[in-house]
Amino acid sequence: MRFPRNYSLKEVSELINTHKFIGNPDFPVKGINEIHMVEAGDLTFVDHPKYYQKALNSNATTILINKEVACPEGKALIISEQPFDDYMRIVKHFRAFEPSSAAISPLAEIGEGTVIQPGAFVGPHVKIGKNCIIHANVSIYDHSIIGDQVIIHSGSIIGADAYYFQKRADGFKKFESCGRVIIEDKVEIGALCAIDKGVSGDTIIGEDTKMDNHCQIGHDTQIGKHCLIGAFAAIAGVTKVEDDVLIWARVSINKDIVIGKGAVILATSNVGKSLEGGKTYFGSPAIEAREKWKEMASLRRIANGE
Repeated sequence: MRFPRNYSLKEVSELINTHKFIGNPDFPVKGINEIHMVEAGDLTFVDHPKYYQKALNSNATTILINKEVACPEGKALIISEQPFDDYMRIVKHFRAFEPSSAAISPLAEIGEGTVIQPGAFVGPHVKIGKNCIIHANVSIYDHSIIGDQVIIHSGSIIGADAYYFQKRADGFKKFESCGRVIIEDKVEIGALCAIDKGVSGDTIIGEDTKMDNHCQIGHDTQIGKHCLIGAFAAIAGVTKVEDDVLIWARVSINKDIVIGKGAVILATSNVGKSLEGGKTYFGSPAIEAREKWKEMASLRRIANGE
C-alpha cells in the first residue's frame, strides 16, 4: 500500500509512539508491504531473528524490527518491542475501516454504461469502469478497482480480507488487510466466487480471464490474461498464474508458487509446487498428465496381478 504522500522516518515513528530509529529523520517512507512484495520506498516488519537477514536484505528501505542491529547502507530502521502490532497500527491509520450507509457508496466511482443490479453492495473508494454488469447480491469491498466490460455474477465477493493470522499464546492475531483487488478489462466472474484483497499489495485478475462459479482466489495472487478457471477451483495466496493458463474444475493450488504460461491443469488436480508452462498436468500431486496416466495404468496391472 502506498501512502497518500511520502512520510518521513520521524513521522512514521511518531505514528506508533516510538522515537527510537536509526537513520536520517527525514528519510522517506512511501508505503508499507509484507516481505514477499516489498519495493524500494516500502516499510516492512520483522519480529523473529530467523528472518532478520531476509528483511534487512530485501528491497524494503525501512525495516520495523525488535532489535538494534547494523543498518544496511541506504536504509533505515525503526526499533519496536512489538513490530507486528506496530505494523498493524500503521495499517489502521492509513486504511481504517469505513462503514457505509448506502448500498452504493457516494465515494465510489461508477463508469458510464455500467449496470448495478438491486441488492449489490459497492463500498467506499471503489472504481468501476464502463459498460460493466454487476449482478444482484455482489459485494465489492472498499478500494477495489474494476475495469471496463467486466461481468460479475450474483453472490460473488470482491475484496474480502486476506486469510492471514499470527498465532499467539492467547489465540490468533489478525493481520489486517490494506491491499486491493484489481480486476482488469473484459473479465467475467461466475456466481458465488470470492477474491480476497492483498494483505498490503494487490490481488490481480488479468484482462479477459473467465472464472466459473464457486472459485476462491487468495490474497496477493496474480492471475494472468486470457485464463480460464473452472468451478470450485481454489488458488491460495501469493501465487502467480501466468497468461493463457487453463485450470479446470476442483483444482487446488498451493500458495507462493508459479504456474507457467499456457499450462493446462486437469480437473480435481492438486498443485503443490511450481509448474512449467506449455504442458498438461493431472493428479495429486499434479505431474505431467501422460506420466500420471502411465503410473495409473501400471498400478492397475499390479492390482490385477499382471
